[in-house]
Amino acid sequence: MIASINPVDNTLITSFEPATPTAIEAALVRAAAAFARHRETPLAERAAKLARAAEILETESDRYGRLLTLEMGKPIAAARAEVAKCALACRYYAEHGAALLADEIIPTSARRSLVRYQPLGVVLAVMPWNFPFWQVFRFAAPSLMAGNTGILKHASNVPQSALAIEEILRRAGFDGDEFQTLLITSSQVESLLVDDRIAAATLTGSEGAGRSVGSIAGREIKKVVLELGGSDPFVIMPSADIDTAAQVAAKARCVNNGQSCIAAKRFIVHRDVAGEFTTKFVAAMRALRVGDPMDESTDVGPLATPQILEEVAAFVDDATALGAKALCGGRRVDGPGNYYPPTVLVDIPSAAKIVTEEVFGPVAALFVAKNKEDAVRIANATPFGLGAAAWTRDEEEQRFFADRIEAGQVFINAMVASDPRVPFGGIRRSGFGRELGPHGIREFVNAKTIWVA
Repeated sequence: MIASINPVDNTLITSFEPATPTAIEAALVRAAAAFARHRETPLAERAAKLARAAEILETESDRYGRLLTLEMGKPIAAARAEVAKCALACRYYAEHGAALLADEIIPTSARRSLVRYQPLGVVLAVMPWNFPFWQVFRFAAPSLMAGNTGILKHASNVPQSALAIEEILRRAGFDGDEFQTLLITSSQVESLLVDDRIAAATLTGSEGAGRSVGSIAGREIKKVVLELGGSDPFVIMPSADIDTAAQVAAKARCVNNGQSCIAAKRFIVHRDVAGEFTTKFVAAMRALRVGDPMDESTDVGPLATPQILEEVAAFVDDATALGAKALCGGRRVDGPGNYYPPTVLVDIPSAAKIVTEEVFGPVAALFVAKNKEDAVRIANATPFGLGAAAWTRDEEEQRFFADRIEAGQVFINAMVASDPRVPFGGIRRSGFGRELGPHGIREFVNAKTIWVA
């Protein structure tokens, strides 16, 4: 079912019928024709359209933020911030795209040799519900700037957000065929991936979805970027500013109601400061206000769907049944909606699912490390490798964690966050390829070697 359902009370807002095969074929025809035109447009023209998109996002952040909150329950302040962040991505590629795509001169024995970056074609984007605007714009801005066209298959519970993104880009000057939203189900994705008019694909989502899209794309020998799950470690050493670390830890775990691939999920604290950090971290988690996401004072809103609520509760129940203790939270909130409170688990047995699997809700797993080597061992004891944070004022330890933690990004004395200026992505089961920064705009281009003798 493709429908907007308010997670505050699970009432149906509106629903849509999936696109028919005829409508899908028409979209592919238009996208392919648009690529032939769009790739020839001057970079300055593409940049001007992205700058206009940024203006629309900035001036109408409240309108679009309310739509995000309505469809998936993120607190309204965070929703407005997400829309504004999309504007930053548009501006970054509007301002830097031409330089990032410029010919790269390579000195060789040839009279002239260079690398030229040229677009691939129509790119299919399969996007998730947790950041309904940001996940799309961090693909769309660099891809459109590079000269590709895009087709968006968004998550089935955020269809209004999907249509709004298409509307924004049209208002910004991209024609209706250069970026199209198709309201389709997951079962309809394969028919798009195998179509010769789709040149490449990008997916942000679960490991299962990544395996499916990645295997199909591999069979078709098509470029794909996968940004999947994470079980990010958050390491606290004795030299850290414990007060700040505890406050940021609560924010890092509960950002987007805990539904973020790069949310800190496993908190690894040195035994010398375990008691102090735990006390302050639990207090910070308890202080977060759970409630109506449209209320400006709410810190944690409902989870996006009843299924996610069930999954989060099952993780906690599994851990506590095996002997873990909940220092706060630990059971779902009574009443309507998909609410689960900020929760901190300690004394977690190694057999608990939360030790190795990703929990997509405001539940923190806390572990104690003997030393920095033990902290790295625990941090790397995961099949994922998306992001990580380490808190220490010791410069040698900063270098140690930055080098030894196995992840796509390591933040020192800060929570992990994506930024348009630097590449974003993971290793191992967190996926492959990069979004954002210089690397992101070059994922869906042909790096063509030109050799003039």
